[in-house]
Amino acid sequence: MIRNIIYFIGSVTLFSVSMILYGMLQNTGEIPLEKILIEKNLDLTSDMNLVVDKKAHRLMIYNDTVFVKSYKASLGRSQKDIKSSVEDYVTPIGEYYICSVEKSEDYYRFFKLNFPNKLDAAEAYKNKDISKFEYDKIIESYNAGRCPTNKTRLGANIGIQGIGAYNFIFKNLPFIFNWTNGSISISNEGIDEIFPYVKIGTKVKIVH
Repeated sequence: MIRNIIYFIGSVTLFSVSMILYGMLQNTGEIPLEKILIEKNLDLTSDMNLVVDKKAHRLMIYNDTVFVKSYKASLGRSQKDIKSSVEDYVTPIGEYYICSVEKSEDYYRFFKLNFPNKLDAAEAYKNKDISKFEYDKIIESYNAGRCPTNKTRLGANIGIQGIGAYNFIFKNLPFIFNWTNGSISISNEGIDEIFPYVKIGTKVKIVH
């Protein structure tokens, strides 16, 4: 019995290590962002925008309309596209901008999006997911150019984040594992690469 348990634990450990090593091999060919910018003679400080492709699980950097680089991205646990509740774990689709850049104790860094925007609020109000009072609060924040209030049933803590303490494991998984509350998660190293170019107002488009 004990021998079978030891054999099982050893097999699981070997399988897990093999997966991580395979993922590491997949990541070895990644070219640093700075090198790409030099080779293409691009300057992201002037016009960087981000596109998140939910189907491809990629976060892509563009300099205006010129593609620069993409990163593997984990998304919300739900595969739906319309976020109707703070508890539904959906990564919303739509056009947003970064309204806050924060350090995160859990996820390294957090680039907060202005979700819900006025279109999200209108859709949620039409579907009776939020009240008129909640709708008005969201619109008030939107018109003032502030990050939306978190005190509605839609929530507001959606953004682009790192992985945090488990970065080495998750970034080297050879498959996509969606685990977030609806935010877009890339490796801590990826966050470090784009951080110098992120600013309040950076556009982020999330597509299916």
